[in-house]
Amino acid sequence: MPTAYALVVLNIIVILICYQIAKSRGGNARFWAGLAVFFGPFVIPFVLFCKAKPENTESAKSDNL
Repeated sequence: MPTAYALVVLNIIVILICYQIAKSRGGNARFWAGLAVFFGPFVIPFVLFCKAKPENTESAKSDNL
């Protein structure tokens, strides 16, 4: 039974890690946390390798004009 508790705690930690990484990179944090619920630690490399959104999209649009 302690193994089950350890796995639940590990999964909660992974969910929080994915949420924070996605939030800091400008991604959909709830989406990545949801993926972590189902896939566990396997999601962390994918959230790290996803492209970050630009910080300010308005200035990027005005530069192209």
